[in-house]
Parts: sequence; structure tokens; C-alpha cells
Amino acid sequence: MTGAAAGRWTGRTERWSGYVLLTAGAVAVVVPFLSVFLASMQPSGEPVVGMEWPERWSLDNYRQAWTVAGFSSLMRSSALIAVGVVPASLVLAGLAGYALGTMRLPGGDGVAALFVAGLTIPVELIVVPLYFDLRNIGLTDSYLGVVLVEIALFLPFGVFWMRTHFRATPPQLVEAARIDGASSWTVLFRVLLPLARPALTTLGVLVFMWSWNQFLLVLVLIQDATKRTAPAGLGFFVGQNNTDVPMLAAGTILVMLPITIVYVLFQRSFVAGLLQGAFKG
Repeated sequence: MTGAAAGRWTGRTERWSGYVLLTAGAVAVVVPFLSVFLASMQPSGEPVVGMEWPERWSLDNYRQAWTVAGFSSLMRSSALIAVGVVPASLVLAGLAGYALGTMRLPGGDGVAALFVAGLTIPVELIVVPLYFDLRNIGLTDSYLGVVLVEIALFLPFGVFWMRTHFRATPPQLVEAARIDGASSWTVLFRVLLPLARPALTTLGVLVFMWSWNQFLLVLVLIQDATKRTAPAGLGFFVGQNNTDVPMLAAGTILVMLPITIVYVLFQRSFVAGLLQGAFKG
């Protein structure tokens, strides 16, 4: 086999291997979601075995789950927390990533290493001390307390992500802007942030997903039933209706729906940010 033929064979093999891996990944994601969705369409109270196609399509389970579990207030609580967490995380991560990625700061590498070390701290390890600390300053059973904790929890990854992006930006752009007399703020807002839009979008989608799905932290810090978030409320809903699988499946779909909508809306920018990071890495 000639070198050209061997190269074509290798390229074709790699391409088909990629298709196989992507197909397997898609099946691993779609099949469980489809199974839950089909279960949510079964008659309420009926036993569900495997992936059964419903004889009659109905939204009764969704209406019942929304009413019984009080998903209107649960969704509102989750949305309020996410609205507080996502913008603040993007601003802080963007500023810190810009400073640590483009400026020669005394001890900058040590500060960056501390943020990376923060990625290794599991929330299960700190949730109990956090509860007592927040209780002492009156921030338990409050959205503000959860927002502050989640910002601190997600910030290490955000700083690491944005620092990596800014470090991969061609330094000639920054040097040219500074030669023209641009300040650090002008460089950030006029030069770097327009290029960082995919990275910021990807980070925003990830932070929204993590904030929306946060369960243990909210369960411990918020004891007031009127302030529970959607995942925490779903946990109590499962405990109270563990025999009605179709209605539980409907509640699960309701909790998943906002994340799905956000991903669909920002899909192009999200994927572009991931690919941008992969190519730069």
C-alpha cells in the first residue's frame, strides 16, 4: 500500500471512528431522556416497564405535577438564583481571567494556582461549615446566601476558563492597542471581549446549568419550603409520590426543560466556545 493510500485509509478510519463515538454518545444521552418523556405520557399511577409507547398522548401528568409540587414557585426561586449567579460569575471571571492572563502581576501565577486548587474542593466537604457560617450572619433561608455561595463555588472554573482564553489571544493585539494609547479597560472592552464572546457564552451556559441543578447546597442552606428551588422541590416531590412514576417523570421533564431551552438558544455559541478552547489548547 502506497503512502497516499495509507493516509486516505487512516483518515477514513479516523472519520468513521469519530462517527461511531458520536453516535454512541448521542444514543447514551437521547435514550434515557426519551424513556423519561414516554413515561411522563403514560396514564397517572400506571406501572411503567421499559420504553412503552403511550396509547393516548396527554399532558395531564404535567398539569398535575405542576399543581401538586408547586413548580411555579420552585421555578421562580431557581430563576432568581440563576439570574444573580450567572452575570456576577461572568463579570468576576472575565475580570480575573483578563488580569491573570494578560498582565504581569506579582504573585499572579500563585493566585491562578489557588483558583485551580479550588476546582478540587467538593461541595459535600464544605456545605455544613457554610451553613453555620451563613447562619451566624443571617444568610440562611435567603436567596442572597445561596447566590454568594454559588458564585464562590463556580468562580474557580470560570477564572481558569477565561484565563486560558485570554492567554491564548495573540499578544500582538494587546500590544498594538497599548501602542495606540488604549488603557487596560479599553483593551478589555474594545479588543478582547468581542473576541471572547463564544468563551463567555459557553461559561454562562455551564454556570446556568450548574446553578439550576444545584441540589445539596440549596437543600441545606434553604429550609423554608416557600423558597426551595426546582431540583430540591423535585426531591421532596419524589419522596411524596414515589409510586406514581408517570407523574414523577413529568416533574423531571419540567425541571430539565429550562436547561434544554437555554442550550438550544445558545447552541451555536456554546459549541463555538468549546471548539475554540479545544483548538487553542
